[in-house]
Amino acid sequence: MWEMSTNMNKERNSNGMSRRQFLQTSAEFAASAMFLSLGSAQSFATSNTSTQENSIPLVTLNNGLQMPRLGLGTMTLNGDVGIRCVADAISLGYRLIDTAMIYNTEREVGEGIRQSGIKRGELFITSKLWKADMGYEQAKKGFQTSIDKLGTDYLDLYLIHRPSGGDWKGSWKAMEELYHEGKIKAIGMSNADFAQLDDLMANSGVKPAIHQIETHAFFQEGKSLEYLKQHGVQMEAWAPFAEGRHGLFTNATLATIGKKYNKTIAQVSLRWHYQRGIIAIPRSSQKAHIAENLNIFDFSLEDSDMASISTLDLNTTQFPEWS
Repeated sequence: MWEMSTNMNKERNSNGMSRRQFLQTSAEFAASAMFLSLGSAQSFATSNTSTQENSIPLVTLNNGLQMPRLGLGTMTLNGDVGIRCVADAISLGYRLIDTAMIYNTEREVGEGIRQSGIKRGELFITSKLWKADMGYEQAKKGFQTSIDKLGTDYLDLYLIHRPSGGDWKGSWKAMEELYHEGKIKAIGMSNADFAQLDDLMANSGVKPAIHQIETHAFFQEGKSLEYLKQHGVQMEAWAPFAEGRHGLFTNATLATIGKKYNKTIAQVSLRWHYQRGIIAIPRSSQKAHIAENLNIFDFSLEDSDMASISTLDLNTTQFPEWS
């Protein structure tokens, strides 16, 4: 069973260097971070609303709903830090904000949205149903609790966070009803296996629009990507930086590619997701990093770069404590 890790509130771990630590210890990347915080962040903040909204391309889901292809993850962004990060991200041009009941950040997301001054209809808000709320009746209660904390009357996307026990089919039935009532614009899964997805698509009235799973350079999930494409389900990546594990922010291959384009490893990683057709929701508590993550639409990785990154695949989770 997946449980919350004791070190989830840290932007580092014992298996690798965090982006913050790497930027602090590398002169080249520290200079880049300074530029982003003093220059790029300011230029994003002074852009008009239309420019901000158009800076992140959209993908059309299988029910016709359009969703931003890059967003902000909020796991561990609790309290005042979380409120600030959400408001900062929206001011920089983000419109997709991802939260979940188990993250305990739904109130922060709601308050950050209110402080941003952006109308709710311009945003795409995702939350997730936790395993404690599995089942038809509990799912409806869980959904209501989430939107109450967020201070909204609907969600753009609602996911079953981890169908690893309990009546997840009953949960899906409840979500289908909420979808038909217009309280959820799209429904989907997170961390499901192929058998569960096959069962769902064969026996439910609403096909999942999204499947959100761990995806990054060290766990590329090529088979999942192909499967989801074949079934018309959009793939979304959690932990697109592997939270720095396995030394992602010091990886020589990614650093070499970044130098080629004058981009950071984080930007190369997100561009790699984008070119594979995967939505990514990176998390950061630093405004400069949030701005940096947005700056990936002015370059393209060549086929040779994509091939080099493909060699990094270890084909195994970097979060064994969560599986």
